[in-house]
Amino acid sequence: MVVLAQISDLHLDGTDQAAERAARVMRYLASREHPVDAVLVTGDIADHGTESEYEQAAAVLTGPFPVLTCPGNHDVRGPYRKVLLGEPASDGPVNRLHHVAGTAILMCDATIPGRDEGLLAPETLRWLASALAGLDDGTPALVAFHQPPVRLHHPLPDGSRLERPEDLAGLLAAHPQVVAVLTGHAHTAAASVFAGRPLLVSPAVTWNLRLPWETGTPVADQPPGVAFHVLDEERRLTTHFRVVP
Repeated sequence: MVVLAQISDLHLDGTDQAAERAARVMRYLASREHPVDAVLVTGDIADHGTESEYEQAAAVLTGPFPVLTCPGNHDVRGPYRKVLLGEPASDGPVNRLHHVAGTAILMCDATIPGRDEGLLAPETLRWLASALAGLDDGTPALVAFHQPPVRLHHPLPDGSRLERPEDLAGLLAAHPQVVAVLTGHAHTAAASVFAGRPLLVSPAVTWNLRLPWETGTPVADQPPGVAFHVLDEERRLTTHFRVVP
């Protein structure tokens, strides 16, 4: 069994408020009686994509567990690579394969520089197909990126979701070891289905949306949220959403 925590949309911008909310989440995760096997951060780590924001992120995103990241539409690949990954700055997609407790976790770059919409570029799709093809048949896999590939019934995330989701759906059809798809971006926890698999959307760290049928202002004054994903020996994924006090 593997237990993963997923957080998203930290939007670190140099302010004390954003830093405090992110630090509160990481303290919460680090203080669990049974530590998670890894923490997944599905994009919008920085708000403006500056090196100083990623330096703030590097200081916050630590704990007694691996922290696995992918970029979101607010992130900028060059500074992200330089500060968070310790690599030379470049503008190519940031895709990474990780192995955690017998599970393959593919953190994908679905960003389009300068735009809020997402797209798994041909280069990323080729990387994803190659990485999945290289796994042993018995290795379950989770695919994570920023923008959801389906409508979530709120105009803000629905206006900038993943473009050409059929490309990913066709790829997943050839790789049954993919158990679920994990995303962020929506600033609201959600569960849906994509390509016959669970689609789990992480709540945000920085702020959360009210849905159209809820009362009050569009941005809800709510605490940060976390998704806990439990993948058992039968490849059944169970997700629990929690708010961080």
